[in-house]
Formats: sequence, structure tokens, C-alpha cells
Amino acid sequence: MANGETIAEHRLDAQGADPLMLTGVNDQNVQELKSLFGIRIVMRGDELILSGSQSAVERAVPVVQHIIELSKLRVPFGVTDIARFADGVTIQGEGGIVSAEDMIRLALPGSRRVISPKSSGQQVYIEAITSNDIVIGIGPAGTGKTYLAVACAVDALYKKRVRRIILARPAVEAGENLGFLPGDLQEKVDPYLRPLYDALEDMMPSDRMRRALGDSTIEIAPLAYMRGRTLSDAFVILDEAQNATTAQMKMFLTRLGLNSQVVITGDKTQIDLPRRDHSGLLEVERILSDIDGISFIYLGSKDVIRHRLVKDIIKAYAEAPQETKGLDT
Repeated sequence: MANGETIAEHRLDAQGADPLMLTGVNDQNVQELKSLFGIRIVMRGDELILSGSQSAVERAVPVVQHIIELSKLRVPFGVTDIARFADGVTIQGEGGIVSAEDMIRLALPGSRRVISPKSSGQQVYIEAITSNDIVIGIGPAGTGKTYLAVACAVDALYKKRVRRIILARPAVEAGENLGFLPGDLQEKVDPYLRPLYDALEDMMPSDRMRRALGDSTIEIAPLAYMRGRTLSDAFVILDEAQNATTAQMKMFLTRLGLNSQVVITGDKTQIDLPRRDHSGLLEVERILSDIDGISFIYLGSKDVIRHRLVKDIIKAYAEAPQETKGLDT
């Protein structure tokens, strides 16, 4: 090569891998790998042959090996996932990729979907949910905090580990700021709960979801509706917890009943309360972090699973001058 670096070739066994899943439609996965690492990739029979500078090939091998294993297991992935795998290797080495054998997979009956973590941080998050009564997931938009929590809840319901799912979100005061909206109280608050409906619709057949909502097997409600209740035999999720006040957070946490599990999700950079220090999410982080059975999981930009630009946007805001950070949109 021009800089005198040694040319290397590495062959990877792809026998048993789904060829279309591995290479992507119109070879888009192969093209992404070429672009990310600056290498040449050829599929010959059951082998993928990587060639290029030795350092580039060495960086590419764990990523390509990983997508081969995913293709063998028929675990779906896309171009943005490949870029995320590459980022994980760059930041953490091979430990930045969850091995296909160790990856948690939630197979949801009816939807024919298998939901699995897309990053090592998401793997840790799901592991924490499966082994703790209360999990508090903190991280920026797009890291899968809510989506994976809902997936775990649906999985628990299907496996009869709980009898119901309760999903809650803080909403602005229904008697004040929502007063100008048409409709009854439920119609006024439903727009604030829409992301929870969206997650469920992605995981359950529509008829089954309607039945579950109709008989209260699944309940989606504003956080204020939780007051005075004891939530037993339930998987309970509090989403957008950064906008719960300290009093609301204490009220919510003390609803926990027998055979129940709680997941709280929030983003500390998106607090919409008049005073930031009134956020219940910030308070629980200060006072509950040492309690056995409560797990705090922190997700970051490396765990973002939305469009690749979302990661760059989050980074740009994090690096912006301090006076810019206080401007919420």
C-alpha cells in the first residue's frame, strides 16, 4: 500500500449462515463493511474473504464474525447495527460486541418476533431486568430503554410470571395545561402515552393487544392514576421518569406489591419540570443507589439504535457550550 503497510487476507467460515441476511439486500451489508473498514470483501462458496491493510482487516474480523453468527441464528440486523458493532469494537475491543451465544433473545409468540440487544449496554440492561425487582435505566433518546422494558414485560406476561402489565408516564396536570384539549380525561392524556402503545403494537398481534387492554391485563395510564393502589403480580414500567416529581416518584415506588417488578426509565438531559432539582429521577439516583435489589443501568450514545445521526446529535448537544444545554425543545 502507499504507506507501506502490509496487505493481509483473512478467511472466515460462513457455512450455515443465511446468505441474504449476511450480505444484505443488494449487498448493502458488504458495502457498509467495505466503507467502515476500507477493505475488500468477497464471498466465495461458504467463505468470506477479507483483504486490505493488516490493521483494517484485524479491526473488521470480529465485526464480520459477529454478523456471520447472527446470520446463522437468523437474528435480524441491519446496516446501522453493523456501524454500531464497529463502534463497539473501536471503543471497547472485542468486548464491545455481545457474542451470539451469550445474547439474550426474547421470542414473543404471536408476533413472530425475536427481540435481542443491539449493544453490550442493552445486554446488561436486559440482564439487570431479569435479576432485579427494581431497575432504573438512565440514558439518552434512542437507546432502547422503554422498548426493551416493554419487551421484557410482554415476555413475562406470555410466560405467566406476572398476571398483568402496567405502563405509566407523567403527564402535565390534566385539570390545568390539558384543559384546552377536546375530549374526556383519557383522550386528553392519550397523546402523552402514545409511545407506550407504539411499543406494544410492535410486539403483540393487534387483536390480542385490544383484548389485553380491554380486560386490563395491560393498563396504560398517567402516573397520577397510580396513587392509592397496590400493584401486585405485575410488571410495572414508569417511562419518562425524569418528569416525575420527587413526591410522585416516592408514591410510585411504594406501590410495589408481591410478585411485582418495576422498571423506571428516564433521560436526565430532558427534564421538563419548572425546576430541574424537583425531578424524582435525580433524587432516586442520589438516595437509592446502595439498596440491594435496585439496579441502576446507564446507557449512552454507543447504545443508540435509531438512525445513525441520532448518535451524532446526542454527542453534539453533550459537547455544546453550557448556555446552549439549558435550551429545551
